[in-house]
Amino acid sequence: MKYYTILILPILIAEQCYVYEPINSDSIATLTYTSGTTGNPKGVMLTHQNLLHQIKNLWDIVPAKVGDRFLSMLPPWHAYERACEYFIFTNGIQQVYTNMRNLKVSDILSGIMKQITTSSAVRKLVALTFIRVSLAYMDYKRIYEGKCLTTNKKQASYVYSMMDWLWARIIAALLFPVHILAKKLVYNKIHSAIGISKAGISGGGSLPWEVDKFFEAIGVKVQNGYGLTETSPVIAARRPECNVLGSVGHPIHQTKFKIVDSETDEVLPPGSKGILKVKGPQVMKGYFKNPVATSKALDGDGWLDTGDLGWIVPHHSSGRSRHSSGVIVVEGRAKDTIVLSTGLELEVVVATTCP
Repeated sequence: MKYYTILILPILIAEQCYVYEPINSDSIATLTYTSGTTGNPKGVMLTHQNLLHQIKNLWDIVPAKVGDRFLSMLPPWHAYERACEYFIFTNGIQQVYTNMRNLKVSDILSGIMKQITTSSAVRKLVALTFIRVSLAYMDYKRIYEGKCLTTNKKQASYVYSMMDWLWARIIAALLFPVHILAKKLVYNKIHSAIGISKAGISGGGSLPWEVDKFFEAIGVKVQNGYGLTETSPVIAARRPECNVLGSVGHPIHQTKFKIVDSETDEVLPPGSKGILKVKGPQVMKGYFKNPVATSKALDGDGWLDTGDLGWIVPHHSSGRSRHSSGVIVVEGRAKDTIVLSTGLELEVVVATTCP
């Protein structure tokens, strides 16, 4: 009996001395250090509210259900991977891990094309013809569905829009039988080899236009998203019902975007290119013990300067972009930055040599 008393006594004393601090939604849940693209790494203070916002609102992007299986490629320390993990486990979804060395989207595409180009001359011709037809079909389909991108603030006339819609509809109808045949003979085999039954969610880096178009053509749905470590990270994403190629979709719930001039900080109208700023419940509390960096990134009203260049598609009630209104297009960093396959960001510096 004395033996047990000796072991328990220090624990009881420690419990009596320790003061438990209450945790609320604004308490820091995690410190995630950025890669330090603009200097020393900074500790991003993400709160419980930040992470809970992701868990609650990623459902709009990924309408998954219990029993679904996710394949994750990003490292577990990546902000996007962590948010996805919280969402996945909260909703009873299975998680399977790999890494970028074993599986890359670009490698999948190059592998498919390599298999096609190394086939017999007849099979190669048929497969490439099918892909070209499907690419053209999806281009015209995008036009008549009103899911094209435009920076034009002026809306086309109703008559012109109707004629454009009719022409795209006719061409798409002519190409559709070949596209369906290609799906049965070629694309279904590709789907089985890839193993993606519902959709692929792209994030953590830019999605090349040609890759986006190729997967659309063969019927593999890819939903591109956008975010930063400082935003927990997702702030915008393409939805299943509004998957506009070339964009990162609409802002997620409770999130606001604005485009400002890089020199004057003046808010620019839709269609104008400038610096992306974002505000919402997922925006970080600040940088750990770094008030100077925090004040540079966050203004007094809670707007975060993403450091990215982009624009918002203007609102049109008719024409090619009538269902693309409000989607966000990210064109790159205000400063040149390379995102590695591991998620690490490196700032580009021009090298000089001594004479």
